[in-house]
Amino acid sequence: MAPADRHDAALYPDEILLEGMRFYAYHGVNPEERVLGQRFTVDVALAVDLRSAGTSDDLADTVSYSAVYKLVRGVVEGEPRALLEAVAETVAAEILAAFPSVQRVIVTVRKPEAPLRGAMLGAAGVRISRWRAAQSGVA
Repeated sequence: MAPADRHDAALYPDEILLEGMRFYAYHGVNPEERVLGQRFTVDVALAVDLRSAGTSDDLADTVSYSAVYKLVRGVVEGEPRALLEAVAETVAAEILAAFPSVQRVIVTVRKPEAPLRGAMLGAAGVRISRWRAAQSGVA
């Protein structure tokens, strides 16, 4: 059974969403992308049991949106990578490492102005899903 079959929305029905985060960074395969930079947008969905936070109304019982944003910003605006896949993988790994209550993270990284000759598109990007069990070597 693939991880997606066992780790579906029924197991982790609650999510924290940060969508449309915008950054300027220097990721890309082309040399000009590393020199000139470009805009990137990032979405994250964090599977977290939010029942305690919902009843307590206490920040200590959830994951701080601000802390997640700062982590994502540090990765995206940090070390340039050739591939969006590497950016997304680093974001996912760092979120799982920093926030023990997060059981699954879905990360979407997009280049709104991807340098694709002759292409007319809104953005090019990647979306990955990582689970806490996968982090510990248990699939």
